[in-house]
Amino acid sequence: MKAISFVYLIMFSLCFTLTSIAQTSKKIRIEYAPFANSDSLKGPGVTVFTRDNMQQVHFAHEGIDMWCDKAIYYEKEDFIEAFSNVVMKQGDTVNMSARYVEYSGKTQLAFASGNVILTEPKSTLTTDTLHFDKIKQQAYYKTGGKVVRDSSGTITSRIGRYYMENKKYQFVNDVVLVNPEYTLKTNQLDFYSVNGHAYLYGPSTIVGETSTIYCERGFYNTENDTGYFMKNSKINYENRIVEGDSMYFDRKIDFASATNNIKITDTINNSVAKGHYAEVWKAKDSVFITKRALVITVQDRDSIYMHSDTIRVNGPPESRITRAYYNAKLFKSDLSGKADSIHADHKTGLTKMINLVRFSSNDAFSVKRNPVLWNVGNQMTGDTIHLISNPETEQLDSLLVFNDAFLVSKDTLGDGYSQTKGQRLIGLFKDNKLYNVDIIKNAEVIYFMRNDENELIGINKSKSGSINMQIENNEIVETRFINQVDGDIYPESQFPENARKLRGFVWREDERPKSVEDLFKDDPPLELTVIKGLDPYVPQKEFFDQALMQRVEDAKPKDAIEDSAQKASRNIPKEIIKKTDSTKAATKIPTKKVLKKSN
Repeated sequence: MKAISFVYLIMFSLCFTLTSIAQTSKKIRIEYAPFANSDSLKGPGVTVFTRDNMQQVHFAHEGIDMWCDKAIYYEKEDFIEAFSNVVMKQGDTVNMSARYVEYSGKTQLAFASGNVILTEPKSTLTTDTLHFDKIKQQAYYKTGGKVVRDSSGTITSRIGRYYMENKKYQFVNDVVLVNPEYTLKTNQLDFYSVNGHAYLYGPSTIVGETSTIYCERGFYNTENDTGYFMKNSKINYENRIVEGDSMYFDRKIDFASATNNIKITDTINNSVAKGHYAEVWKAKDSVFITKRALVITVQDRDSIYMHSDTIRVNGPPESRITRAYYNAKLFKSDLSGKADSIHADHKTGLTKMINLVRFSSNDAFSVKRNPVLWNVGNQMTGDTIHLISNPETEQLDSLLVFNDAFLVSKDTLGDGYSQTKGQRLIGLFKDNKLYNVDIIKNAEVIYFMRNDENELIGINKSKSGSINMQIENNEIVETRFINQVDGDIYPESQFPENARKLRGFVWREDERPKSVEDLFKDDPPLELTVIKGLDPYVPQKEFFDQALMQRVEDAKPKDAIEDSAQKASRNIPKEIIKKTDSTKAATKIPTKKVLKKSN
């Protein structure tokens, strides 16, 4: 018992002496070390501490506490090697465990290896080797690491750094975030563990069960599954691809919006929507697009373009419906139209051109302006126009004009207009050209009759219950009057000018879109939304920067032999030391002897 008490007395005295020295020079303090032995083989002032069956060896330095089963302390260098079940703590927030740790009281640098685990309140970092700089409050790995955050998922990368003051991780090279709902891949990722905010830089993808996102700069909130993407951003919704300068995404409600230079591609129905603001609701199969909205139905021979102030596309691919309203227009090479609203059912092939009832005095459409359709040289107007096409062949089949139907075509050789009007009009198409017209109820007609030499032989003005007309090459070649015929054929000289136009006649050729660009000629000037971008990527500064290396250099004992001088920089990678040494050699000032030789 006396021998044991004597040993403890010696150890207590040793600890007291080291503690006293540490208090004055801020050296590493030994808080608890039950067994201590000097190691002369490793040099003077080297002590080996081991634990007992009650507690581990305990050291402290400048807010850092470290426990281990065994430690070697180099007094001259104020340096510790800790072995087995090593635990380091900084305050109440950061804990690190490893199989082996080196720590320098002079440089306040630590190196850990062997199943390294760094934990803070919101995340856990696991890696093979880790460097820690207490002064900069940074931890760094370059041999691969993994960070787990419960509500965000697991992040792996080749290189990573943790900034303790900002609770921020910066991942570089082969970065992968795996969440039960999605997998995020990028080359550069800044991640804040407190709020789960992730900033993506460079080519990045987020792949989920129902969507794939691509961007080259973006933000993602892993807490509420919302994101903001820029620079070549794209969202693939299985049957729709959404692109835009700036995009917002909400995974929980399957919603996306896009701003400026938008393109939405329907990969099933082979159509494209464009504009400068759009909303996509995947679960509802709904697209809303405005600001020069344009929908292009791509066809093998001739695509159809539809433009209006606002366009909505709703419904599943097999029964999709497109609604364009407020100054809606259609254009294709042989057909164009204009109406207040256009409604297209892609399943049935029915397109409705209608006028909305509005009463604003500032609205050009508040004054009734019937829908108008142009086909080759024919102009058709009415309260409502229905176009029917074959969904499979994409060819026009027929059209119906309801109430105040009016068909006008300009005489090919003169200044007159052939006109047909009635309560309803039914037209039939062949190869997308109008060839048969039936005017039903209260039919009236004026058309210019010519012989085979295209000489005008008279002007026919007639009324009847109904009229059937056959058209070839945009000319009426045959007219049949049905029921209650009243009319005559007049020589041109005997037909007064004021009688050459039926009541309600309006020639609207100046409104006709003759190109895709013409669809936008009535639009007000476009002012694009100013997009607030994300801050540019800030590349990682060197962890082993010049200031750190100078700290290591200053920590070397003045009279140290080579081996002990290297002790202060043991946890610095060899390639860093070589790089620093070569830089020093390159900047070394020449001696007088060398200068004299140069001269």
